[in-house]
Amino acid sequence: MSKISDRLNRLSYSQTFVMSNKAREMKAAGIDVISLTLGEPDFDVPQKIKQAAFDAINENYSHYSPVPGFLELRQAISEKLKRDNNLTYKPTQICVSNGAKQSILNVLTAVMNDGDEVILPTPYWVSYDEMVKLVGGKSVFIKTSIDTEFKITADQLEKAITPKTKVLLYSSPCNPSGSFYTGEELEAIANVIARHPQITIISDEIYEFINYGGSHVSIASFPQVYEQTAVINGMSKAFAMTGWRIGYSACPEWLAKACDKVQGQMTSGANTVAQRASITALQMDPSELQYMIREFHKRRDLVFDLMKNIKGFTCNLPKSAFYFFPDISYYIGKNLNGTEIKDSDDFAMFLLENANVACVGGVSFGSPECIRFSYAASEKDLKEAMHRIKKCLDQF
Repeated sequence: MSKISDRLNRLSYSQTFVMSNKAREMKAAGIDVISLTLGEPDFDVPQKIKQAAFDAINENYSHYSPVPGFLELRQAISEKLKRDNNLTYKPTQICVSNGAKQSILNVLTAVMNDGDEVILPTPYWVSYDEMVKLVGGKSVFIKTSIDTEFKITADQLEKAITPKTKVLLYSSPCNPSGSFYTGEELEAIANVIARHPQITIISDEIYEFINYGGSHVSIASFPQVYEQTAVINGMSKAFAMTGWRIGYSACPEWLAKACDKVQGQMTSGANTVAQRASITALQMDPSELQYMIREFHKRRDLVFDLMKNIKGFTCNLPKSAFYFFPDISYYIGKNLNGTEIKDSDDFAMFLLENANVACVGGVSFGSPECIRFSYAASEKDLKEAMHRIKKCLDQF
């Protein structure tokens, strides 16, 4: 008889970490593996942010912070949301957490009852469905494809809503597809949700600044759903602060208070030194981060040109984030060098073992016909990885 709870047994391990760990093991064994698995900027944290952390240590910010974060940080977040997104949130509507992942889980815990439904457009970030399971909910998937740039329509959303629907959860810009919703598309979605006041929107906007194809729009900017929306963001992607673990939610007052209550019993306040450094980061002009965005843009174009020459890959040009999500249906059902390819997870493992390139299969993203490559890597590694994949697949 298992001592592990049924709820935990229903969860899967993150496929992103499964593949990255497998790549590390192979590297440790002396195999030259190029890993394009993790969504982590390969830049160092800007110096002024690091200096703010040193200052915080010297100023003895080593004690508990308020559960939702220092007031000065929540004020800085409030000012950022107004400056960049034209969103009005008071500090009391903001909860700072141990990464955006906790911010999402706070909201889900606050609004979900057992058996409630969460609508997930596919592809979705790997943890979304597992989080829904963790809070006793049920995911309802809306299928998209490369032909629609992996975006749902308002009509699809309306058809997926039932009396049990409690949440719409999505990311824009999207991990893993690299797509983002335009203002017009979001307004149509907002109009649907506004007709269903029991639904909370969780809008994951962590890739907001890594955008090459237009202006970022938050669905919370549409007044008809402001009281139904939780905006999620954080420091990891734009500021290369992945290990600092600072995320935040901006919500209507009723939901912000509920998130504070959840977090107060889970972890309390986030790391105090990282919070103080985040104040400096958020007060930076976004133009100071453009060197990273320009480099990602350049790498995107490089990989797109190389990927077009790989047989069996159908790929669109992603307009944001730092991922490619090609459709590899051509290979599903085939036998490659003794490996039966039943889905994209099998294909990703085949590439790791035969081309020494690590990526992530799309099964855990809700798209078993696609694979995800992160191009948050050096140009040298990206060129070599695409060369290895092409050379490997040309044999078949």
